[in-house]
Amino acid sequence: TARRWALDICELRKPWIKSLYKTDKLEPLGEAREILKFARAQARKQAANLEHPLVCIDVIEEGIVSGPRAGLWKEANAFQSLLFSDTCKSLLHVFFSQRATSKVPGATDLGLMPRKITKVAILGGGLMGSGIATAMILSNYPVLLKEVNEKFLNAGIDRIKANLQSRVRKGKMTEERYEKALSLVTGALGYEKFKEVDLVIEAVIENVKLKQQIFADLEKYCPSHCILATNTSTIDLNLIGEKTKSQDRIVGAHFFSPAHVMPLLEIVRTQHTSAQVVVDLLDVGKRIKKTPIVVGNCTGFAVNRMFFPYTQSALLFVDYGMDVYKIDRACTKFGMPMG
Repeated sequence: TARRWALDICELRKPWIKSLYKTDKLEPLGEAREILKFARAQARKQAANLEHPLVCIDVIEEGIVSGPRAGLWKEANAFQSLLFSDTCKSLLHVFFSQRATSKVPGATDLGLMPRKITKVAILGGGLMGSGIATAMILSNYPVLLKEVNEKFLNAGIDRIKANLQSRVRKGKMTEERYEKALSLVTGALGYEKFKEVDLVIEAVIENVKLKQQIFADLEKYCPSHCILATNTSTIDLNLIGEKTKSQDRIVGAHFFSPAHVMPLLEIVRTQHTSAQVVVDLLDVGKRIKKTPIVVGNCTGFAVNRMFFPYTQSALLFVDYGMDVYKIDRACTKFGMPMG
């Protein structure tokens, strides 16, 4: 077809319309300006500190108003000036940093292959547990969700349903896909079915004694190759695994709320965690479309280690009598999406 079309153009049987000059998909000027106005408002709302989305819209407008060649000139000039901006340097840094997270000395450089994870168990169906379960089933991992009683279990499954329904409403998921994802979740009140699980993620409240008890139970009921992960945000992993002999397979898998939306996953390794376990979790992280970063077992790991002093300094200013709204505005103006 393409060959025939080219010959038809060559022999003047078909008009040769260069795509640069096509206007059949363009709205009338007034309408186009309204659309661009709406796009600008959206860009300002979503990325208040970024200049380049607005520059892109200006370039498009130039092409519509003054024709395609003028649009191309404006694009070339705008690109050149943006290329040397701080934002450009920072975005390049972020791009390469995100890719560098998958290279971990002492883990990914040992030639280890990730093991196949076929079934995941999650302890706790609260906000975090249900969010992690949602992230897993969206990437086709069968999930065993354990709770302490029927009421909590049903509430956890309802949260998963609500997470998925929100995707259906936004058009990100079909009804058929919704049913298929939901069918991957099995509820449990005991540990009987844990003998066939390859990865457990504990997401219960931040209580050391409770977590220690859970990990002692997991060691008893899970197969010897099973990875024992905790979603704790601040508790020392060595303390959590203190009452077990499985410290080489205990690891942190710290998700951020809402877990099925936020892209970051902190993989916390202790001095005992085996390199194989780290490699396995990096693989799972990628499969569930997260950006996994491997961090050490220290107070607050990476994110909260930065967040605590950030919050403390804000609170210090409040103690000194500074207007809270002023502090909030300084944070958002700096670029934090939440004040």
